[in-house]
Amino acid sequence: MFNERLNKRENAVMGAVFRLSGGKERFLVSLYEIIAILPPRASYGEEQVESTLRALELDGYFELIESDRKGERVFVVHMKEAGRCYRRNDSLLRRRLVFKLLVTLACGVLSALVGIVVKSLLS
Repeated sequence: MFNERLNKRENAVMGAVFRLSGGKERFLVSLYEIIAILPPRASYGEEQVESTLRALELDGYFELIESDRKGERVFVVHMKEAGRCYRRNDSLLRRRLVFKLLVTLACGVLSALVGIVVKSLLS
């Protein structure tokens, strides 16, 4: 998943939050649940994930409320419109990227064919 407005870390954290939401508008999540879903290649610490969550909150993806669940710090996440549309925006961006690649490939093939035709006409 890749959203053009977000950086790599924000995309990873937003993707994890979106998966954990399970289509719900409000849900409870801990930092450890988010870190467990994040890609293992990149090491994410608690501070990094929390600061990324706060940045995503400021960008209007969701609203965070800190809470306590049996002594564990958790967040109540209330998904906003941008957060609920995250997956759709991701698929639209991928579709646009594939279209651009196909147009580029077609232009390359067409220019090669024109080059071959011109070369055969001139020789």
